[in-house]
Amino acid sequence: MRECTMPRRLRFVRLGLASVALGTAVLAVLPGMAQAAKAVPTYYVSVGDSYSVGYQPGLGATSGYTEYVTTKTHLTLVNFGCGGATTTSLIDTVGCPDNLPHTAGASLYPHTTQAAAAEAFITAHRSHIGLITVSIGGNDVTACAAEANPIPCVGTAVSGIKTNVATLAAGLRAAAGPKVPIIGLTYPDVILGEYVYPSLPATAARISLAKLSVVAFKSLINPALTAAYAASGGVLVDITTATGGYTPLTRTVRLPPYGTIPVAVAKVCTLTWFCKEGNIHATSTGYAFIGKLVVARYDALRRK
Repeated sequence: MRECTMPRRLRFVRLGLASVALGTAVLAVLPGMAQAAKAVPTYYVSVGDSYSVGYQPGLGATSGYTEYVTTKTHLTLVNFGCGGATTTSLIDTVGCPDNLPHTAGASLYPHTTQAAAAEAFITAHRSHIGLITVSIGGNDVTACAAEANPIPCVGTAVSGIKTNVATLAAGLRAAAGPKVPIIGLTYPDVILGEYVYPSLPATAARISLAKLSVVAFKSLINPALTAAYAASGGVLVDITTATGGYTPLTRTVRLPPYGTIPVAVAKVCTLTWFCKEGNIHATSTGYAFIGKLVVARYDALRRK
């Protein structure tokens, strides 16, 4: 029996229609694939102590400076910060003993250290890390304020800060690669608030402590942090300078309800809770101020 065959022209027509259909299907899929590629976020990784999670007294974790940075950079926040962290605990302590509820972008790490958790995340998302910030070192020196002569205590603490932060920055750099901005932050000199807290007029001892805190930040803490970050291609945003911490104490301004006080003290009263409650943390205004400094440095680094 003769096999029935399809006319050649009809076969070509059908093959042509099939090709068109296949091409149409591919074109329909490609936008979805492109959209999926666009959907992969670029991350902003926050590391450090309670400043990195925006702690405020009576409120716990707040948006802090990370919300401002996230909003302005359009990056996706992943926050490893831990209240009470020191440069030693960040590297050596497993888990966070003071997890602050409602931390924006919080990432918990109950079975590893903060440094290791952050480095593991950065390594796993190496091509999608846009920024790393670190707030650490303040809790290393807090206890020194109670010393009769705090400067030797700060000097000892700073030695550990420099070693630990250099180790941390090196680990973050190795995980992130050479181009990701690593921005370290220092702190407002809240001890200047001793001029007005807990009462007025300030005693000679409290004024002396406030003056020594300027020496500690300017000559010990901030130079150590600057060197530690720079060793791994990071930079330090000097919050102390930006908040007027080195303004001569002879320059005064009137600030209710404290009356006439040094300009540097007034800045501390405006940007932190110290003058009102003796608490070292920034106010919402203070965190926003810090956030603006971080974004400005981030933008400058990207332009290089």
